[in-house]
Amino acid sequence: MWRPVLAIGCRLTVIDTVTLADIEAARDLLGGVVRRTPVEGSRPLSKLVGGEVQLKCENLQRAGSFKIRGAYNRISRLSDVERSRGVVAASAGNHAQGVAMAAQLLGTKATVFMPEGAPLPKVEATRAYGAEIHTAGHTVDAALVAATVHAEQTGAVLIHPFDHPDIVAGQGTVGLEIREQVPEVKTIVVSVGGGGLVSGIAVAAKTMRPDVRVIGVNAKGAASFPPSLDAGHPIALESMATIADGIAVGCPGDLTFDLVQRYVDEVHTVSEDALARALLLTLERAKLVVEPAGVASVAAIMESPDRFEPPVVGVLSGGNIDPVLLMRVLRHGMIAAGRYLSFHLRIPDRPGELAKLLTHLGEAGANVLDVEHQRTGPKLHLDEVEVALQLETRGEPHKQEVLAGLRSAGYPLSVD
Repeated sequence: MWRPVLAIGCRLTVIDTVTLADIEAARDLLGGVVRRTPVEGSRPLSKLVGGEVQLKCENLQRAGSFKIRGAYNRISRLSDVERSRGVVAASAGNHAQGVAMAAQLLGTKATVFMPEGAPLPKVEATRAYGAEIHTAGHTVDAALVAATVHAEQTGAVLIHPFDHPDIVAGQGTVGLEIREQVPEVKTIVVSVGGGGLVSGIAVAAKTMRPDVRVIGVNAKGAASFPPSLDAGHPIALESMATIADGIAVGCPGDLTFDLVQRYVDEVHTVSEDALARALLLTLERAKLVVEPAGVASVAAIMESPDRFEPPVVGVLSGGNIDPVLLMRVLRHGMIAAGRYLSFHLRIPDRPGELAKLLTHLGEAGANVLDVEHQRTGPKLHLDEVEVALQLETRGEPHKQEVLAGLRSAGYPLSVD
């Protein structure tokens, strides 16, 4: 489902800053280009938190994520001469699609460098928007190095995925919309990769309402912000491994690090299991397709509901997910939620014993998904067989009830 990869070291640059006025100017420029995405209430999350939780659905944005906001704002501010040379970007998929769509709308050529193994739907969607695609390395950081070299060699303008004031200002328009749609909001929870989205939202929200808490969320397997904030400067990760490719960034940007340090209250980390459970919840209960990076806010709320003062807005940052990965993550999420149970046991090799076992499981309310029946093996006695089963249960309590029932019926079993 994912593999460990090496991250590229941080490169120090001269940082600028972003103000509320910059974000308001970006909103004016983006009018008629981006969607004012809806906010949807979440009953299960509200129950967990003990107050209102709403989801800001940037997975329903044009090109499937918030990235079109920053990309269009950045490219539209280039001069005619700059646009004539084209633009270049590096991305695992969402920034690529945002840049490709913005370039198409603004009549300039886009070249995009993507990590090897980038999700095929994201690659194909980027190509469909007219971009020229190249692969480079196994991380966004490596692809960014290649994109920077291309810019230096060709004169194309590099559209950084997060570390530029125009990008941050564009992403910050999400914060303006949240303020208008949920004026009483107390806590905003945002997924964090390079920090462009959380920075922009935090500048907008905290400038208008200093009492609003803005919480960033890193995937635990690609958590570059916590050690960087502890050190007081950007720190590059030595490796990353996460299903959340959209926030797998090995080093914060200088601009975004500065803004996160000044405006963001906390940065949490969430596990792979939490991301999988959150994706399952948004699909089942909210009827929304969201990618793993996009549900980091939901994962944080599910893991530590007491840490978020309501009303809460969780940003669903993107919905571009490979269907094959979706199936795997959903399965992982069901296992993490205790709704899949895999085990094996031995039964006597006599007619009717397997039927007896399956009848017992049916009476316990478990749905049998798969049965593997093995009659030979070095550790099996001549009068017994091994049965491996996969079941669907109604959750962790039911799973434990099924196991307890099997053990009380005398079945010696081993849970996988």
